[in-house]
Order: sequence, then C-alpha cells, then structure tokens
Amino acid sequence: MVELATIEPSAEAIEIAGDDEDPRRIEVILREAARVVRVRPPLVIAETTHGFICASAGVDSSNAPAPGMLVLLPVDPDASAGRIRERLRELTGKNVAVLITDSFGRPWRQGTIDVALGASGLEVMRDLRGTRDSVGYELHATQIAVADEIASAAELVMGKVDGIPAAILRGLEVAGDGLAHDLVIPEERDLFR
Repeated sequence: MVELATIEPSAEAIEIAGDDEDPRRIEVILREAARVVRVRPPLVIAETTHGFICASAGVDSSNAPAPGMLVLLPVDPDASAGRIRERLRELTGKNVAVLITDSFGRPWRQGTIDVALGASGLEVMRDLRGTRDSVGYELHATQIAVADEIASAAELVMGKVDGIPAAILRGLEVAGDGLAHDLVIPEERDLFR
C-alpha cells in the first residue's frame, strides 16, 4: 500500500492527470508500470512487472484501508499464494489450493471479471489440444484458463464491495502445480504487441 501524502508527482503524471485525476495517483501508476501501453488522460493502460496488461498498472483506490491510500499488486503473487497455502496447512492440517485474484477489464468487452494473479496447488491451465470433441473434431488451440474461471466464480460470492476477503470452493478436481504467471501470454505469441 502507498499513502498519497508521500508521493511527489512528476511532470508526466501532472500532464496525464489533467484536471480530472490526482497526479500523485498517476505517479504511483507510472512507477508500478514496466511499460505504458496506452494513455487516454487520465486513463493509463500499462504492463506491470508481472506481465499483466491492465488499467492503472493494477493500482487501486477501492478497498483501501483508509482515504488517501492506494493498494498495489503483490510483488510476487505466486509466492504470496504459496506462503498463504503453507500457513493454512500449518494452521489446519489441510492441503488446499490458493488463488490471489483481482478484477480486470478486458479488451473488446465491457465490465470486469476477477482473474488469478497468484496461484499455488492447482492446475491453472487445462490443455485440451489433441483431444477430440463429441463429434470427433480434434482440438488444436483450446487451453482453458481454469484459475481465471475459479477467480471469477469466487468473486460472485465475495462481491466487489461486500468486504468478504475469501471464498472456499469445494468439489473441484483441479489439483496441480501451476503458477498464475503461466497465464500471461508469451510475447512471441502475443498478436497485439
């Protein structure tokens, strides 16, 4: 988390902010961005150091603990999920999978959905390439983003503004050792860079 009172905005942040946004918030976004993808002041679409392409580099004012604070993405969401998973195992003796999620907008779609930022103990991608559908067609490209589907389902229960920090999903057969970072499309396969 970052307190806005500690931020000195750059000339670039002041320009992007214009009259509609706090330039200190824009400065934090620029600092969190590995690369700015697009700017339509005051909106900034950026690539984070994790490889996520998202609005505001994942910097968020909502659900902050107090006014004047911003919430940032974890430095290493997969490692954070692993630490939470291990601590839950110590406390309960249960072996559970853990996802760290956040809301994301999507190109060419309105509305946000939750996606997996960090994962531990589950299959994040289900590769169906080479399998056949019910009429015998061989799938050539289908890979299911299992972790993102779970993240979105959990958000329906937690709610964006309801203050529910976690959801428990039971009955899923998704054990594995994937990382949410595996969901980031490799640059060589990205048609939009």
